[in-house]
Amino acid sequence: MDWRIVIVLAPVLLAASWALFNIGAVAIRQAQDFLNNQNS
Repeated sequence: MDWRIVIVLAPVLLAASWALFNIGAVAIRQAQDFLNNQNS
């Protein structure tokens, strides 16, 4: 495997995984807020 591919794809994959992590955290927070509002 060519190292240039790894060098190009590594930051892209890192940024994508960071974005998915943040989106997931926000989605979980919103779901918890929604469930808490329904109980009260």
